[in-house]
Amino acid sequence: MAAVLLEPGTRLLHIGPHKTGTTAIQGALHLARERLAAEGVVYPGRGRQPLLPILAVTGQPALLGGPRPEISYWDSLIRDVREAGDQRVVLSSEFFAEADDATARRVIADLGGARVHVVVTLRSLTRILPSQWQQYLQNGFHFRYLEWLEGILSEPPRTPTPGFWRRHRHDDLVTRWAAENGPENLTVIVLDESDRLMLLRVFESMLGLPAGFLVPEERAVNRSLTAAEAELVRLLNSEFSRRGWPHRDYARFMRHGAVEHMKDARRPSPDEPKIATPAWAVARAAEISAEMADGIEALGVNIVGDLASLGKLPEDGPDLAADGRDLAADDGSAPPMVPVEAAVRATIGAFVAGGAGGQTAEGIVRDLDTRSLAKVLADRCRRRVRRALPG
Repeated sequence: MAAVLLEPGTRLLHIGPHKTGTTAIQGALHLARERLAAEGVVYPGRGRQPLLPILAVTGQPALLGGPRPEISYWDSLIRDVREAGDQRVVLSSEFFAEADDATARRVIADLGGARVHVVVTLRSLTRILPSQWQQYLQNGFHFRYLEWLEGILSEPPRTPTPGFWRRHRHDDLVTRWAAENGPENLTVIVLDESDRLMLLRVFESMLGLPAGFLVPEERAVNRSLTAAEAELVRLLNSEFSRRGWPHRDYARFMRHGAVEHMKDARRPSPDEPKIATPAWAVARAAEISAEMADGIEALGVNIVGDLASLGKLPEDGPDLAADGRDLAADDGSAPPMVPVEAAVRATIGAFVAGGAGGQTAEGIVRDLDTRSLAKVLADRCRRRVRRALPG
């Protein structure tokens, strides 16, 4: 089915869920905010997504170390939406996927009831699992991938992340929102893994924008961690937790420091091992995805893309561990070797986030070679970091 052209005055509510192209579409909308306004399309807020208002209305806690969400933020966002009048409005956040029935009902009512058209973007669980695990790592968790997979895919699930299935039991997610808004007012977009621009083109069609209007924001490309990088983050998280350091410092030193700088500042070599999903987990995830696709098809919602593709085994990934072994599993096998550059970049990020000597990352590393960098950084910054993160 082709994408539905939404009438002027419609509120396009994109609810994710996580790891389904949300970063790409939000980055493109953010980049085009002023040009969108000229086309009669409002993308409210100032950043890539209005995170705090959505966390507030859905009753979710702040990200580890982040500011507390207040419901007044949501009220302010709703005022901006109402001021848009008969212009189209697009609101995108994967955190809407966490809403229960009552919250979904409130969100739809606040946004204008009959004016709302809900969009759900989907991809197979086989693609989502490794991405979602590393996202949990970047919010402070430190469980191993294999341990998490065994729990999340068991029946019933045993996991420290129970919210995973609220987000990713996709048939239940679509059912929940269709029940509140009507199946005719809900579109499911199944991502085409071979066409990274597909999602942008569908949003253009729905919003009445010219083809090619939305372009990717390069900074919004959220690259995956390699197996070694993920293990580095996991071990740092474990140490952060073991030492009882304040949660308020996590966002500063880890998420926006060590992790963000490592991802932005280095490009892994092609031969660095990626996070590998055991074949048994891929097969089980494909089976669950096929079940969910059947349930969604029966709902009568608008569908763009190949719904049946969700249940197919991937031909080109995610990377599989040929022997079914998790690369970071505690099974007596050698852990992944962390490249010196990755460790250094993470260290730089943490130090710069903490204000090491008032210098930028470039200033710190100027004229230093990789071999000596870690030692010099430690000598320069040890006292400052210890003051900020008391052991």
